[in-house]
Amino acid sequence: MDPHRSSISYHSHQSSYKRQRDDSGRNPRENKHFRTNTQHQYRSESALGQNPLSCRTLSTRRELYERDFPVYKQPVEVGCFSLDSERRFFNDSRQMRYYVEPDKNPNFNLRDGYRDRFIKRDDSVKERLDHILRWIVANKSKINPTGAAASPRALDVDFVTWRGHLTKLLTTPYETREGWLLAVTRFRGTFYISEVETEAARRERENRTERHEEMMYWGYKFEQYTCADNTHSLPDPGGVVNTNEAFCTVVQTRLADHRLLFSGEVDCRDKDPKAPAAPACYVELKTSAEICTPKQRSNFHRFKLLKWWAQSFLPGVPRVVAGFRDQEGVVVSVETFHISKISHLIKNEYNCWKPTVCMNFCCDFLSFLKRVVTEDSPRVVHLFSWDPYKDVTYSAHRDSQYCFLPHWYVEEMTRSEDSQYESKA
Repeated sequence: MDPHRSSISYHSHQSSYKRQRDDSGRNPRENKHFRTNTQHQYRSESALGQNPLSCRTLSTRRELYERDFPVYKQPVEVGCFSLDSERRFFNDSRQMRYYVEPDKNPNFNLRDGYRDRFIKRDDSVKERLDHILRWIVANKSKINPTGAAASPRALDVDFVTWRGHLTKLLTTPYETREGWLLAVTRFRGTFYISEVETEAARRERENRTERHEEMMYWGYKFEQYTCADNTHSLPDPGGVVNTNEAFCTVVQTRLADHRLLFSGEVDCRDKDPKAPAAPACYVELKTSAEICTPKQRSNFHRFKLLKWWAQSFLPGVPRVVAGFRDQEGVVVSVETFHISKISHLIKNEYNCWKPTVCMNFCCDFLSFLKRVVTEDSPRVVHLFSWDPYKDVTYSAHRDSQYCFLPHWYVEEMTRSEDSQYESKA
């Protein structure tokens, strides 16, 4: 086992968590931890007059989730894939880039190239889970080890999704502006979670101002200033920014008793050959407005750091490098944020977010989903809906426009499962 994948411990004045690498489920301390959390959850919901086994909604009230941090197993990278300049899938790391540390005051012009060297991905095209599903088809042996006992599951995981969808769940108890719609299908024992664009999000996308469009470009441009194509080259800020291109990690982990397989885009990796194995070598790149007042710093801690923490904590990415820019899009300073230390940065903020609330809500949502989605069929989709200050609700749909598992995936997984049973017979 890689020495860099040792368990991580994080302690604050209100919560603690454990990431554990033993996935056998036989750890007696761990099982006791699960029971304690389950009892606490039932007591909290019963106190509100709700029966969690039959309740049709899930509360997002923060106080319900202030309990011990749930067990979160050290994320392990099981693979990766690349998307090229035309958004074509490749089962390899060809789009991997390498981080080149900039000066502390780099003076990067993020507006450069926006008019003449920018190819923007069409974000009206909804890819759903298709790229992850292509990876699964190409790498089934990495998920289901040879010799595993016969099982009705096509995959040895409970959930398949994008990291971004889980990030939205983690931040839900503190989100006050944007709701979400998540589509869930159960197929061969595994729950697939995709996203449906809300009407509010569609209106926002279709009515973005030119200034907003350009500011979205700035984040990609910062990556171009700080990333090289290989360990021996330097960044090329004179090149084209093409947002079709992506390198994605695929990780497996476990949150309490929920086994997760998810993928997320990775900006770059440490180019030091002695860097730890993935995902601990990855670096997340961000831009943000420069902080000039105590109020701005407080808002940065309360809102931006929440999303940065959630996005990087989930796949085990250890650090975020942020470029702070002025109103003209010039990066005036660069700062590194270590994910394990973010809780200490926010602990003195009044009414700030808590990692334990984020993770417990996500954990309870997944349990809620398992109770609700019982029919195993790619033709059935449950839509889970949430708007700020409301409970999570759901509705069921059969043979609707919400179906998202493609026929090629269903056929391939069914065929491979049938052939596996035939070979064991």
